[in-house]
Amino acid sequence: MCLLCNKVLGNDAMKPSKLQNHLRRCHPDKTEKDLKYFQTLKDKFQKRPTLDRMFASTSQRNDDGLRASYNISLLIAKSGKPHTIGEKLILPAVEEVSKTVLHKPASDIIKRIPLSNNTVERHIDEMSSDIESFLCNYLQTIHFSIQLDESTLPDNAALLLAYVRFIMNQEIYEELLFDNLH
Repeated sequence: MCLLCNKVLGNDAMKPSKLQNHLRRCHPDKTEKDLKYFQTLKDKFQKRPTLDRMFASTSQRNDDGLRASYNISLLIAKSGKPHTIGEKLILPAVEEVSKTVLHKPASDIIKRIPLSNNTVERHIDEMSSDIESFLCNYLQTIHFSIQLDESTLPDNAALLLAYVRFIMNQEIYEELLFDNLH
C-alpha cells in the first residue's frame, strides 16, 4: 500500500523501479525527499490509531466506557432480553452499586457507558456481523459438513436452516445458519 495515497500496489510493487515509477507518476512533489522522510511517514502510519489497538488498550484513551457498553450488549444479547434493559435496569443497578458499595457518585461512570436501545442494537449487530464473517472465512479454509432443512411458517414464508459442523481447536462445533426466504 502506498502510504502517501492509500493506493494498493501489486505484489511486484516492492521492486525499486516500480516504486520510483509510482513516486514520479503519483507524487512528483515527493521525488526529492530523502529516505528519513519516508521512514518517518511509515512510522506514523504504523502507530496510527486502529480499531484493534483501541480495544487492546484498557483505559489509555478513556474507551473503557465503550468497552463496557459492548460487553454489556453481549450479555443482553445472550440473555434474550429486550435491548432497553440496558437503560432501564443495568445503568440504574450500576448507579446503585457505585453509590452504596463504592460510596462514589455514579454520574461520571454512567455518562461513559452508552446503553440506549439503538446503541445496544448497533453493538449486537456489529458483533454478529463479525462472528458471521469470521465463520464464513473460517469455513473456507477447512472441511465441514452441512445439513439443510426447509420449513414454512403459517403465512407461507419459507425458512432455510443450515446446520454446519466443523472442528476448531480440537473440538467439534455446530452452528445454525438461518435465512427467511420470502
